[in-house]
Amino acid sequence: MENPTFSPRSTQGSVRRVIVVGGGLAGLMTVIKLCEAGVPVDLFSLVPVKRSHSVCAQGGINAAINTKGEGDSPEIHLEETAYGGDFLAHQPPIRGMVEAAPGLVYLLDRMGVPFHRTPEGCIDFRRFGGSLYHRTAFAGVTTGQQILYALDEQVRSFELKSVFDSSGAEIPGERLVRKFEFWDFLSVVQDDEGVVVGIVAQDLKTMEIRAFRGEAVCLATGGAGMIFGRSTNSLICTGSAAAAVYRQGAIYANGEFIQVHPTAIPGADKLRLISESARSEGGRIWVPKNPKDARPPQDIPEKERDYFLEERYPGYGNLVPRDIASRELFKVCFHEKRGIYSPQTKKNELEVYLDLTHKPKEVLRERLAGILEIYEKFVGVDPYHHPMKVFPAVHYTMGGLWVDYEADARGSIKVGSPRNHATNLPGLYAVGEVDYQYHGANRLGANALLSCLYGGMVTGPAIVSYSANLRRSAQDVPSSVFDRAVRREQERFDELLTRNQGASDGENVFLLHQEMGEEMLRDCTIERDNSVLDRVLSRLAEMKERVKKVKLEDRSLRFNQSAQFLRNFEEMLVLARVIVEGARRRDESRGAHYKPEFPHRDDDNWLRTTFARHQEDGSVTFLRSFDYPGLDGSLHITDEVDVSQVKPRARSYDHAGASTEGKERKVSSSP
Repeated sequence: MENPTFSPRSTQGSVRRVIVVGGGLAGLMTVIKLCEAGVPVDLFSLVPVKRSHSVCAQGGINAAINTKGEGDSPEIHLEETAYGGDFLAHQPPIRGMVEAAPGLVYLLDRMGVPFHRTPEGCIDFRRFGGSLYHRTAFAGVTTGQQILYALDEQVRSFELKSVFDSSGAEIPGERLVRKFEFWDFLSVVQDDEGVVVGIVAQDLKTMEIRAFRGEAVCLATGGAGMIFGRSTNSLICTGSAAAAVYRQGAIYANGEFIQVHPTAIPGADKLRLISESARSEGGRIWVPKNPKDARPPQDIPEKERDYFLEERYPGYGNLVPRDIASRELFKVCFHEKRGIYSPQTKKNELEVYLDLTHKPKEVLRERLAGILEIYEKFVGVDPYHHPMKVFPAVHYTMGGLWVDYEADARGSIKVGSPRNHATNLPGLYAVGEVDYQYHGANRLGANALLSCLYGGMVTGPAIVSYSANLRRSAQDVPSSVFDRAVRREQERFDELLTRNQGASDGENVFLLHQEMGEEMLRDCTIERDNSVLDRVLSRLAEMKERVKKVKLEDRSLRFNQSAQFLRNFEEMLVLARVIVEGARRRDESRGAHYKPEFPHRDDDNWLRTTFARHQEDGSVTFLRSFDYPGLDGSLHITDEVDVSQVKPRARSYDHAGASTEGKERKVSSSP
């Protein structure tokens, strides 16, 4: 493949732009790398960029900098990430990520992210689940917000910078970044050869539907927590963008792997996260030894408390990986009926205590004030003096759109390869939580922000290489291609507005979503049973028919949130089926996917990626391999996982050093 430079002008003289959909960390970092290469970008966001879901990330970002002299290294970070993900993630992308992590954290520091400091002035690090090392840099418990704001400042500067053509001449009136906030992504535009040449999006203020040309399109649209009704995710995390391109032919990978975070505040509207940093700072999980103990928790003596994570996993204690912690909490509350006893309901609730009351108040205020304020605001209880009540909640989408990579001779990532983060649809890229690349069957805490930022750093140069080598610019594609795509989406929207308007009554889409969310939350999260999953699939098929009977009360053409939600719900139904069918097929237990019928990991049959492809009738076909067109010819992809660097072995967290192939390592104590 040749490596020419990107020319901002097409043969017609129009400015060539790349489209990035999503204003969170992954999207913003992709934009920054594109702009650094002189590539103009159109940035689309469903909400104001500074309200993207990345703003909710609390605990920190991982980087093996070894400030505390524990012997940590990127090699160990690679090992613990592969091990924590139950070996379902390709290891070259992990190596690229962990080796870039220290430089990334220092870059963020120079951008002005206010990381917590040691007394000597160095960036401070805390421990997170699944690791024996203080590897997580943090800015209190608002790390995502601080990083998002820092990247947003960088992108804002590019909104003011001019575009220059290949000769170095300024193109009048053109800026490197054009920002479109409050626009909903509807679909990609494909030319007659199937190449992605733009998007169709809807202005949520006026409900206008328009097409936009793009030399390439990058989706950075986040996860799909709303499929489960209540989760720690924002209400915008519907997965609708991923579902839309999946319906257009993009492969969806490992959809069955959904992370359930062990500690969230139970709530009727949503589940608010209590960050893993609470346990990294010394928080302890417990329930009374007497299941009927109705005393206030502060009145229960230490000897009458069951610190079950510390008892069952002495090597890691309260910082076992999230999949293990969530299952143990579920086991204690649901199977053993030992959740916190309520004198009001006369039963054991699905709750356990997360206790920080033994820590000095001034230390908690300095390091955890944000989440403790959230708890006090929504529960009305002072967590500085009273243990918090928590229970697991859907938190993160490990599966997502399939994306490619190209490894270098070292077994890392070949930066600049157009294959990096490319989907199987030529011209379409995906990065961040919307892709499946880095976490395998279970994500380690604080690897999310890292994967978003590293993914953006890799995706930007990949898109530059792809766009520079195109035979034809999107600007040269006939207008009829875009008009046809707009017409398709306009007809769909008009149908949503007029659906069943002649009927006296109809289904309520919000109640339908509530039903689906309850089904998915109850039957397709921590424990999965094949017969139950079969029932969920039947219910999803029923809801697919019932959604055709929805009648919208709001038919306005300004800020019509009901119509938007109906469209998003139809996409959620599509992804829900992928998730459930993937879980039904995978007869083993691996990471976040746990089946009591098949309690062990089965590497002989299931050490492979799940590839899902949409069919015209709405069914799902699962593939063992597929081909997709690269710039240099067709590429053959199989479901085999690259485990060449950290050999698969059984996971065990019952003693220190379990993730280090028998080499004993001392567990780092929490500060």
